Amino acid sequence: MTIDWRYTAEDGLGILSVAGYLGPDAVHRFAGAVGWALARGTGPVIVDLTELRSWSAEGQLAIIEAARRLTAAGRGLELSAIPADGSLVPAGDCPPVPVHADLAAALAAHGAGREEQPERRQEWRTTGWPAGE
Repeated sequence: MTIDWRYTAEDGLGILSVAGYLGPDAVHRFAGAVGWALARGTGPVIVDLTELRSWSAEGQLAIIEAARRLTAAGRGLELSAIPADGSLVPAGDCPPVPVHADLAAALAAHGAGREEQPERRQEWRTTGWPAGE
């Protein structure tokens, strides 16, 4: 079992939405999605877990490693809608990882009055991500 992802880049903010199960088989695909976000955006990356069914200990470690990679590149990682079956327990040397109840709360934390500028937004997704979303 693996994940599908969609990355949306706006001026100064990225949203990496993840669907499926973030387990040992999906860690490399998630790391690739984080690399995609690093190469194609600026500012913090909100990892939206609304469509994530669950995650394993390896999946949680992948989140922590992503936070380290993004911090090393001068960017932050934030989480929204973590799975109900567990919470992220970062290692002592992990950069701070803000957690938001849902994507709307995460976006509000970055300016609730942000204007929609679709011409300044770019989006990429895996082939398994539903095209209508």
